[in-house]
Amino acid sequence: MNLNQALEACGIIAILRGVTPAEVMDVSQALYDAGVRIVEVPLNSPEPFVSIEKLAKAFAGKMVVGAGTVLSAQDVNMLKAYGGQISVSPDANPETIARAVALGLDPLPGVFTPTEAFSAIRAGAQHLKLFPAETASPATIKAWKAVLPKHVQIHAVGGVTPENMKDWLAAGASGFGIGSALYKPGATLAKVSESAHSLVSAFNHART
Repeated sequence: MNLNQALEACGIIAILRGVTPAEVMDVSQALYDAGVRIVEVPLNSPEPFVSIEKLAKAFAGKMVVGAGTVLSAQDVNMLKAYGGQISVSPDANPETIARAVALGLDPLPGVFTPTEAFSAIRAGAQHLKLFPAETASPATIKAWKAVLPKHVQIHAVGGVTPENMKDWLAAGASGFGIGSALYKPGATLAKVSESAHSLVSAFNHART
């Protein structure tokens, strides 16, 4: 399963900031059972590459796994070595983007202006992360879509709720990165499962 296939199945990217290798499998299984098909383990989590490797092996062909808070080409090299598929960043560093593309990974750089968006696209990005989305609006994406290449997909990250998903999708968003509303350290599996089912249901409803 590649990123585009996973997004077609469900446009939610689960951001597991702070997840530990001991719990990552159970948390990700709960997400998978709810319909989530993309998981991001931020690199400021405990032993992130251990978690990424476990997920990449266990969910091969079933879920797209990658890293968040990817800030350097060296991070990308490590991500590739441990089996990750997507490289998610809070910024739009051309070197980091280009390295991901060179290694066959999908970069999702963080952008907040048209200048950053086009810089990321020139470096090879086909997916952009509007971050922090809560300080922008669906109108931002609508305006960008008028000038960005048609193949480029934009994902809103930050402040996305079941109530506003429809507005973001109507404006042209392809998906969402969702963190603490899905998982935060200390969350029970029951809570993760409940949140995931609720968000996936909201996404599917908004998409139709």
